[in-house]
Amino acid sequence: MSKRVKFSVEEKLFSITQVLQSKTSIHAETKRIGVGSNTLTDWIFNYEREGIEGLKERKTWTRYSEETKKAAVKAVVDHGQSLRVVTKKYHISSHSVLRQWISKYTSKEEMKSTSKGSSKSKMNPGRKTTYKERIEIVQYTLAHELDYGKAMENYQVSYQQVYSWVRKYQSLGEEGLKDGRGRKKEREELTELDRLKLENKKLQAEKEQLEMEVAVQKKLREIRERFNR
Repeated sequence: MSKRVKFSVEEKLFSITQVLQSKTSIHAETKRIGVGSNTLTDWIFNYEREGIEGLKERKTWTRYSEETKKAAVKAVVDHGQSLRVVTKKYHISSHSVLRQWISKYTSKEEMKSTSKGSSKSKMNPGRKTTYKERIEIVQYTLAHELDYGKAMENYQVSYQQVYSWVRKYQSLGEEGLKDGRGRKKEREELTELDRLKLENKKLQAEKEQLEMEVAVQKKLREIRERFNR
């Protein structure tokens, strides 16, 4: 795993102003500095909300109540909301913090209650899938920049399933998505027609992601106009 690069406030601000002043695109800037588009977009939105303070590394841990953690996780796992929406809604410091909560939740059968006598929240068990479905789900998730919540909602599977399949695909390719359980496992192969259908669905997912990016660009233009006043 590659070491995470830390950026100074000045470096973040330079990238933000390059985008807001229309000197470069989000795609070009993220490629230059080696981060995902979600990261740079987060910097821009945090800068809009809190100014320079929003770009500083947190020197102390932000404390979240158990109730907030549970509500945020359930919004993603049970209701299929995106990480971005939930992070903003519950004022969570970053997507990675929310991912940690989700990972903890999906690795156990239940989540700690916020008070005595409260019912415990069971994790989504997911469902059985075919080899073809797993490929399609992974392609959809990658096309939507690892939006696991969106994939869950669209395919009615669990967060842990999607997360596991994406990791396997990134490490082993399509072979990593074959079900190796059972001594009499049916041979899992794709026909040419299957591949054509998957490619078509992949293109549809990429089109959907592009439309979302257009909406983000519209929001950025609004921020840019305020920034340049």
